[in-house]
Amino acid sequence: MQRFTEFDFGVPWVMALFHQDWSHEADTAAELVARRLPDGAAEEALAVRRDARALLDGLSSRTLEVLWTAGSQYGPNFERTTGAEWTRTVVDVCDTWLSARSEVRPLTGADTEDGLAHRDEVVTEIESMGFLSPEVRRALVDCAHHCTPDLALRVLLRVIEYAPDSSLSEEQYKRLEGLGSALHYGEFVVQNVEFLVADD
Repeated sequence: MQRFTEFDFGVPWVMALFHQDWSHEADTAAELVARRLPDGAAEEALAVRRDARALLDGLSSRTLEVLWTAGSQYGPNFERTTGAEWTRTVVDVCDTWLSARSEVRPLTGADTEDGLAHRDEVVTEIESMGFLSPEVRRALVDCAHHCTPDLALRVLLRVIEYAPDSSLSEEQYKRLEGLGSALHYGEFVVQNVEFLVADD
């Protein structure tokens, strides 16, 4: 069973769009997401919407702000909006994109994996990341408990990629690889953080 892509997907994919130069691509954060949804590949829009809905249903607005901020290099800015409003905007962008396409098939198979059988393992890995602030770790644990462990793991991978002073032991990385394999991630999802493995 394979996911629809070998790369990152869903909300963590959206988080990665907000790099240093994103404002050169679009005037607003919502416009950026709309522009980057790939033509003809409904799976990405469906995966983003699925994740964003889970976040909205499971987490407080403040917790959402913590996760979006930790998982993005530059933005979105929460001075003029809330975490819940921004996450709802992401859902709306996906709905608009999908409504313009005909015969969109729902996600099936591995793409509906929620990782519930691996919740304890995901929480253990989150709590082992001592370089993350307690607030960020708590938000990720809340995501694992109130959204899905799959989403929490993918957001964790994005967060540690951007976190200051982050590093992984070989053992941590192998455990993350094992979880990624169990959740049917493509080759490059966990591999994005391989560069953080500390040399012994």
